Amino acid sequence: MTKRFSTSLAALLLGAMMPLHAADAQEAPAPASYDALAEQVGQRAGDPDFDYRLGVAALDAGHYGEAVIAFQRVLAVQPDNAPARAELARAYALAGDIDTARQEFATVVDDPSLPDPVRQRFTGFVRQFDKQIGGGGSDVSGFLDARAGHDSNINAATDLTSIVIPLFSFLGPGTLGPGAVARDDEYYEIQGGVSAVTAIGRQDRLFASALGNWRDNFDSRTFDQAAMTGTAGYAHSFANRDVVSLSGQVQKFWLGHDGYRTSYGVIGQYTKTLDGGRALTLSAQWNRLDYDGAPLRDADRYAVGVGYLTRTVAANLTGGKEETRHRAGDAESNWFAGASVGGEFPVAAKLALVAGAAVDLRRYDQADVLFLTKRNDERIDLTAGVKVALTDRIFFQPRATWTRNWSNIALYDYERWTVSAGLRLEF
Repeated sequence: MTKRFSTSLAALLLGAMMPLHAADAQEAPAPASYDALAEQVGQRAGDPDFDYRLGVAALDAGHYGEAVIAFQRVLAVQPDNAPARAELARAYALAGDIDTARQEFATVVDDPSLPDPVRQRFTGFVRQFDKQIGGGGSDVSGFLDARAGHDSNINAATDLTSIVIPLFSFLGPGTLGPGAVARDDEYYEIQGGVSAVTAIGRQDRLFASALGNWRDNFDSRTFDQAAMTGTAGYAHSFANRDVVSLSGQVQKFWLGHDGYRTSYGVIGQYTKTLDGGRALTLSAQWNRLDYDGAPLRDADRYAVGVGYLTRTVAANLTGGKEETRHRAGDAESNWFAGASVGGEFPVAAKLALVAGAAVDLRRYDQADVLFLTKRNDERIDLTAGVKVALTDRIFFQPRATWTRNWSNIALYDYERWTVSAGLRLEF
């Protein structure tokens, strides 16, 4: 059992035991401190009244092992002592032994002298233990996000209207077509996702998720976008709460209402849990990228990453290689590295600030056939917004983003910003 589960259960168990403590207090002397009682163990151990008070004091002081021994001495003399057996079950639970705690609580529940309100609470604890022993049961969650806004560069293109192509430099500057020049537009976007996890054992789980989004530009069908991503995998939790997982992923991306790219791959991740709700992650990923109608761009993508998570912030470093599968397309092969940080920071009961930043570097393997040079890109993305809770599940989210991509090839050098607002439902 994890420390987190033990801590949260402690308050519930304490509340459930109070009626037993109160009843016992009518017959027992005023409680003494653990230190004072511990000094008398050599002379008074074996006296059920003394051992009971010693066990309660040891529990309150966090000495769970000594509490277990004290209550076991009580039950050796008084096997039908329901309060002592309940306290023993609580001691096992707080010590992390949920299997024995479950057995002891089940025994107490069967005692006919136990008051009904206490019996009902103990029955609830037995159910909680059964769920924990079974791995936590199943859970389903998801979200739906709808927003509208303005995008200054829907096609992530240069602001230039003409450029010189080195291969045809003798012809002078060439005029770029409409699709190769930055264009702005209003848009609406709908995103949604659902994820599910189910336990197949105390430390083993299966999980799956589906994520979809649709973005429609008001005046430009050519650059409308849509994507569907499905993920399924297996996760194993170790005794120290670390988690290792392996999953498969498939994604389909559409551009201008036509298929653009299909990818599928495998993701492995190890999560090291830290105190205070923090965690470190290590991951490795392989994806096969298949471009519809452009086989020279088909590639294998390999990436590794490390992440650091807290309750409010997530930071990641990634790096890897994207290698085209055909030699003729090697100008698209590249090494990449990236870093990102983002967080949600509560500033009031129903208001949080949301901010993020990301940097991406790419170095291409071979010279571009038209520009006669290897492409080098550096991109920065900034995001800022607020999250306003309208209800427990519905949020209003205005947001602004800015992107700047620097490239040594003018065709790929661009700037882009968006402003939008929308509603998000979480369930």
